[in-house]
Amino acid sequence: MGQFVYLASQSPRRQQLLAQLGVAFELLLPGDDEDAEALEALLPRESPLHYVQRVTQLKLDAALLRRKRRGLPDAPVLCADTTVALRRVILGKPVDAADAARMLQQLAGNTHTVLTAVAVAAERKRLQAVSRSQVTFAPMTAAQIDAYAASNEPIGKAGAYGVQGRAAMHISKISGSYSGIMGLPLFETAQLLLGIGFKI
Repeated sequence: MGQFVYLASQSPRRQQLLAQLGVAFELLLPGDDEDAEALEALLPRESPLHYVQRVTQLKLDAALLRRKRRGLPDAPVLCADTTVALRRVILGKPVDAADAARMLQQLAGNTHTVLTAVAVAAERKRLQAVSRSQVTFAPMTAAQIDAYAASNEPIGKAGAYGVQGRAAMHISKISGSYSGIMGLPLFETAQLLLGIGFKI
């Protein structure tokens, strides 16, 4: 088994978290010929848990195919997906500041769930785990929502916020995995890597 993994994620936060574990990695990112966004399409009446698990497996399939097509050396492949859900409603990545403000209005004063699924494949072995956390936002004024939505921080983030950024000043309580809310739950990720025989 190689002493590095392929990380199939464009998220700088996932890269930072994997480095925190001391795991050497190389990025295995989609090329221009791949429609990575299409993998995240929601099925009708799909539960947030089913969605996050299904999308992570699709990302893993795509990454394994990518590695094969590019003729890259054999090494484990790691993928993750983070989903923010207010009850059964999935809040995806906002398209613009107005969309971000709409999501933040729903989150303000409420507790929501953050699900992050992680999947790893090595040789013929595939393992997956899900981290579930609860995040409570304090009530926010319209001005606070607009200011945060306009900061550009919500763009590209599920639920229109980053727990490690300015949004933290509005988060009154967290229950679960902080790294999971950021996008890569370190406990679960370490367990999966150990499960495929990767030395950490």
